[in-house]
Amino acid sequence: MIKCHLSKILGEKKLKISDVSRDTGVNRGTITRLYNETATRVDLEVIDTLCSYLNISVGDLLEQEK
Repeated sequence: MIKCHLSKILGEKKLKISDVSRDTGVNRGTITRLYNETATRVDLEVIDTLCSYLNISVGDLLEQEK
């Protein structure tokens, strides 16, 4: 199972989903699904955009749980 740490990261950086969506151009629904960990598939371009915007690595955003 893949765990997404977007909610924790946005909380630490005091960012809102709407701000991230507006600044990156990523669909708000996509960000919300990642935030709530309900996404079943995500475009690699979205992951790249979010990591660049948040100045984090993919490993900071996503983690594989056993």
